[in-house]
Amino acid sequence: MCIPSNKGVVMGALDGVRVLDLTRVLAGPWCTQLLADLGAEVIKIEDEGAGDYARTMGLMRHETSAYFLAINRNKSFVTLNLKDAADHATFLAMVRAADGLIEGFRPGVMARLGLDYATLALLNPALVYCSITGYGQSGPLAKKAGHDINYAGYTGVLEQTVGPDGTPALWGLQIADLLGGAQSAVIGMLAGLIDARASGRGRMVDVSMTDAVFAHNVMGIAAVNALGHSVPPGSDLLTGGVPCYNVYATADGRHLAVGALEAKFWDALCELLARPDLKPAHWTRGQVVGGAEARAVQQELQSLFRTRPLAEWSALFAEHDCCVTPILRTEEALAHPLFQERGMVVESEDPIEGRLRTAAPPIHFSEPFFEVRNRAKPAGADQEAVLERLGIRTEPK
Repeated sequence: MCIPSNKGVVMGALDGVRVLDLTRVLAGPWCTQLLADLGAEVIKIEDEGAGDYARTMGLMRHETSAYFLAINRNKSFVTLNLKDAADHATFLAMVRAADGLIEGFRPGVMARLGLDYATLALLNPALVYCSITGYGQSGPLAKKAGHDINYAGYTGVLEQTVGPDGTPALWGLQIADLLGGAQSAVIGMLAGLIDARASGRGRMVDVSMTDAVFAHNVMGIAAVNALGHSVPPGSDLLTGGVPCYNVYATADGRHLAVGALEAKFWDALCELLARPDLKPAHWTRGQVVGGAEARAVQQELQSLFRTRPLAEWSALFAEHDCCVTPILRTEEALAHPLFQERGMVVESEDPIEGRLRTAAPPIHFSEPFFEVRNRAKPAGADQEAVLERLGIRTEPK
């Protein structure tokens, strides 16, 4: 995925952009890793105590959690106590030399430290300052704590994601953190940086993870516009209300994803299964979405798919274009040619943590750009090098 520049160095799209990263846990670090993978110089600043407590969250490798290692590559690592006068001054010097800053504290925290956008913009008018919070800088919940499950719960999305007993189910992907806060922050930062380069004027980027999930609840809002209310969970076109777009168990307890949403794919599936009699059951042919007939056809398909194990079904559907695919485990996905051949699996060797596999950035340019330039290091590991690079002198503590 990476090619060298004329100087033998891989050149990223954001080379020359410097971003200060004050974030912790998931949304912010994933956002800054995406920027770093694109070539930005990202300086991760942790406090001198616990630092980013994601370092010890979840499954541990040796000294650091696998979770932290997955979302903190290609950054430099510095520690500062922003309540200490000398470190506060060091941070302000870093702000003067930065293009962007990203933080994930609750509203008011940075202001109490004397580091809010209005203050820092006086030092660096071109600074793009992004704040990622659960509920935004304003509004009735601005000061409230929350996590992914809380943010999704407010938006109508979690209510539509139900398990077999009708209870909203927890998903394996933190959509508010990763596809809400992180991706929205990347978009906001890139837009702000482009404008700052053109105008010399930075800006504040206010990212609410709840806003981001709400904005992506496209089908739910469409249903309210059409019907005046949301549809019962599990009964809409894309949530289980049709046999052609559903999940089915196989003989060995694994599952298939059937996505034959268009009539041509449904017809091909029915022919392949030797059940042409089911063709009229497609939703475009008058069958009521979520109705009794749809449920009956789902039961017939479920009985059929239980007759073979996943491997047999996967081999069969690999040769036919009808949008039926296996539901893979993560270790299977890492080994699958889909991700291997597109360079999406990055393998590296960490001197402390050993062999690591992570995902490459999900963006491909006409000219490859990505490389692992820096591993996720201990807090403060790059302190001297970063301050020297920025021309900042500090007194020994």
